Amino acid sequence: MLKVGDKIPAFSVVDQDGKIITDKDLLGRKIVLYFYPKDNTSGCTAQACNLRDNLPALQERGYTIYGVSRDSVTSHVNFRSKHELPFDLLSDPTTTMLQAFDAWGEKKLYGKTVVGAIRKTFLIAPDGTIERIIERVDTKNHAEQILT
Repeated sequence: MLKVGDKIPAFSVVDQDGKIITDKDLLGRKIVLYFYPKDNTSGCTAQACNLRDNLPALQERGYTIYGVSRDSVTSHVNFRSKHELPFDLLSDPTTTMLQAFDAWGEKKLYGKTVVGAIRKTFLIAPDGTIERIIERVDTKNHAEQILT
């Protein structure tokens, strides 16, 4: 189980443009790494748009944002375009990265226990250390959660 103070786990996934992104690519800057269940669903759209709308305040604090889900590159391209998202979305169809960040597992969905992506956000220092983990994400006010 990852905790504050841990280094981020090794990973290699692709972004919406098919470019390979690894844990090494996150070093040297402050990162907001958020995991979400599915492109174009109500909660995930609200979360992404809230981050988009508050990007200047996040950038002022030095953050670069990455979203991660199991969705395909094609789905990410469409989601970014439809909602004019100015940050990269990483595709993890094998759930390897999701699992490494404890963002894959059992959760309650409409009263049933299912296995899937668990919404959570990691704030990562330039040296790759986890500074904060947000486990109870408020999709409509997520930027405020990050900034406070």
